[in-house]
Amino acid sequence: MAETREPRLEYVLRLGDSALVLGQRLSEWCGHAPVLEEELALANTALDLLGQARLLLTRAGQMEGAGRDEDALAFLRDPQAFRNVTLVELPNGDFARTVLRNLLFCAFQEQLWAGLRASSDAELAAIAAKSAKETRYHVEHAADWCVRLGDGTDESHQRMQEALDTLWPYTAELFTADAVDEAAAATGFGPAWASLEAGWQKLVRPVLEEATLAVPAPTAFRSTGKGGVHSEHLGHLLALMQTLPRSHPGARW
Repeated sequence: MAETREPRLEYVLRLGDSALVLGQRLSEWCGHAPVLEEELALANTALDLLGQARLLLTRAGQMEGAGRDEDALAFLRDPQAFRNVTLVELPNGDFARTVLRNLLFCAFQEQLWAGLRASSDAELAAIAAKSAKETRYHVEHAADWCVRLGDGTDESHQRMQEALDTLWPYTAELFTADAVDEAAAATGFGPAWASLEAGWQKLVRPVLEEATLAVPAPTAFRSTGKGGVHSEHLGHLLALMQTLPRSHPGARW
């Protein structure tokens, strides 16, 4: 069963966990990217996301008040305690799927950071201001590749369309309203994620159109990662990510 926490803490964990898990996924490309330039680009994106996760999980630990720091929250929680959206925990697939997911999620982050700059929590506002610069580059890089592949060869177009058909249904979770969102918006802590959909659509749709990709029709499917109910993929990801600190608890390097 998923843990229940104070809404503001849940809100920050959703941000930090999503950045952490996507950073871990992108790190899996090290040594496997199609060209050296993209090896470095994906690694740098992963490092930026890890940096965002560190700041956010540190803030979450302060808010929780249980003595857990960023490392404890990252490495010593079980899957059901994570609050990342399901989109970021899905396997990378091919390069087309990876860059498309970066576009879909980082475009959402771009909207989120803009709203969080006015947060009633000064530390969260500062994290948003710093992260916005990084995320702008992530969106531009992913958008360039989506257009290049979508409007490229028959095979690259097919792979991009397959990636979009697979990933698009998971984006609905980003904008599904719930009590955590409502509480954050009511107190000025952060924007309700549901309120960011119009801006996200305005950013993403023109890229997909230029890439000659057909957006799938809406469905009733809703993934539930931000509520703590994840796909089977998160457990495997965390097992790899957490094995060293769990095998040597309290170790210092």
